[in-house]
Amino acid sequence: MGGRLAYGLVEISTDPADLDKPGFWAVTSTFEGEWTCARFSNVIDSAFPDFENTWKTPAGKWSTSQSETKYIDVVQQIQKRISLGWVYQVNACRELAIPIGLGTSLAPLMLKLLAKNPAPYASYLQLPGISIASASPELLLKRNGTHVLSAPIKGTMAPTATPVEFSVKDQAENVMIVDLIRNDLGRVCVPGSVDVPRLLATEEHPGVTHLVSDVSGQLLPGISWLQISDALMPPGSVSGAPKSSAVETIAALEKTERGPYCGALGWSQGTDALFSVAIRIFWSKNDGVLRFGTGAGITWGSDAQSEWEETQLKASRLVGIAGGDFER
Repeated sequence: MGGRLAYGLVEISTDPADLDKPGFWAVTSTFEGEWTCARFSNVIDSAFPDFENTWKTPAGKWSTSQSETKYIDVVQQIQKRISLGWVYQVNACRELAIPIGLGTSLAPLMLKLLAKNPAPYASYLQLPGISIASASPELLLKRNGTHVLSAPIKGTMAPTATPVEFSVKDQAENVMIVDLIRNDLGRVCVPGSVDVPRLLATEEHPGVTHLVSDVSGQLLPGISWLQISDALMPPGSVSGAPKSSAVETIAALEKTERGPYCGALGWSQGTDALFSVAIRIFWSKNDGVLRFGTGAGITWGSDAQSEWEETQLKASRLVGIAGGDFER
């Protein structure tokens, strides 16, 4: 994670309050709020190790938790809830899965991701019961002492030869989520310190162009990791607004739990930390199945077919790197 290689597993905790304890912690949380915090005894600056084994392309076809027809129906149901004033924006996701065989390590896949899809928050985590290979482009929280920064992504397009101009819908959605993140940080930051130093910036990433904003603040004295986690989770950019209504809508319509997808992934050491939003991740529960999540933000102005195509766009490049039969 971030050029740091941690080894020598000391303990695993399910309580984010333990991040206040000394030591280096690698962290993953599920979208549903379950935390896994792993403390390691040794941390060195290192590139990702070069493994002798190569990634074996999965045989078979990627399945999806929601077909095109079902996903479009979910989008339309979200829009109905929006029309009733229940919610304003909801991130609708689906899970792709393919068999890879018991005991298959995701480390060789991580090497492929680093080579073919470099990402600012790329990271690899292997713990008992879970392995994650991430090519996340999105910052959930960077902490340096009392200063914190979040950089939500809302707005995704295929790259073009001409300058990208995001739609009014994408810009409005981004601003809506920026307001949500400002509110989240406002719960744990000094009043008046929360700021938006960058709004509606365009960022180029492998295979996609994103609309990104920054939200920063100064933490209140004595604030705990438990308070920070309660304020930020689940991430606003992959839930919706208002967050409580969006999370309830997601649980009602998606049916399948997201697990580590759309949770937090990163590290913490004292008052320094770097957590990404766990999107563009492959994960395995060590059950012989490789999973990948993909989604899109739904508003009243969304076109259901276009939102389905966005989920395909976000998945196609990375699933193509992993291999297997994926229908475009």
